[in-house]
Amino acid sequence: MAARILDGKALAQKVRTQIKAEVAKLRAEAQIVPGLAVVLVGDDPASQVYVRNKENACKVAGMNGTLHRLPADVSQAKLLDTIDRLNADPTVHGILVQLPLPRQIDERVVLERVDPRKDVDGFHPENVGLLTIGSPRFVPCTPLGIGELLVEAGIETKGANAVVLGRSNIVGKPMALLLVRKGKGGDATVTICHTGTRDTASIARQADILIAAVGRPEQVQADWVKPGAVVIDVGIHKREDGSLCGDVHYPTVSQVASAITPVPGGVGPMTVAMLLKNTLLAAELTRPKSD
Repeated sequence: MAARILDGKALAQKVRTQIKAEVAKLRAEAQIVPGLAVVLVGDDPASQVYVRNKENACKVAGMNGTLHRLPADVSQAKLLDTIDRLNADPTVHGILVQLPLPRQIDERVVLERVDPRKDVDGFHPENVGLLTIGSPRFVPCTPLGIGELLVEAGIETKGANAVVLGRSNIVGKPMALLLVRKGKGGDATVTICHTGTRDTASIARQADILIAAVGRPEQVQADWVKPGAVVIDVGIHKREDGSLCGDVHYPTVSQVASAITPVPGGVGPMTVAMLLKNTLLAAELTRPKSD
């Protein structure tokens, strides 16, 4: 039997409709309009597409979105000056530095320069620490979106064996932290597989929930998946013919899994929706507290 499709596009639209209403309420009650500043260095085509999608999403939600373009050969000092200016701007509630950055830039220094109260990507050490101790403020958008997908689909995580393929700071590690936390969408037993893992396929086959974030097209085959498992595909790649695929071989895995995210239309739309959600939260945090 073919797997149930976890429709991230439909859920993202639902979330974005809710956010639009909350943005209007915040504007009416506190005269605060959430503002997102995106910093784009260079002219990478994929990054430009992502940035354009984020800008459009902001506008539709009633938020202010601004793009700050810098040349590919920009100095680190100039980039840090831009971030400092955005940190000091009260109309900017969220700052997103589009990755990857050019070689002359120390990515870690840049991400740590963003005010943690404006770090809507959830990459600042302060926000990572809050997530680690179970008191998250801003959670990286892709794991946060996956968590909402699982909850919305009624997939039980408590007591489930979850395997995360990939240990990046953007997806793998925060995804594992979300799954092990107490409460709804958590309480799973989590294994992280990475390039140093021996026989990843055999570990993946033990998963009730398998999250693939390996960054290699269609690496996860049907024989990696336990029958009836839930499979979340984080990857997106372009084939030579221009078509898109994920980290999972969808045609065969969808015949083994009980539920699966498609590519496109699965995790991607939820990532953008969670960026809006984090930006709204950042704006809400600046709201004057009532006596």
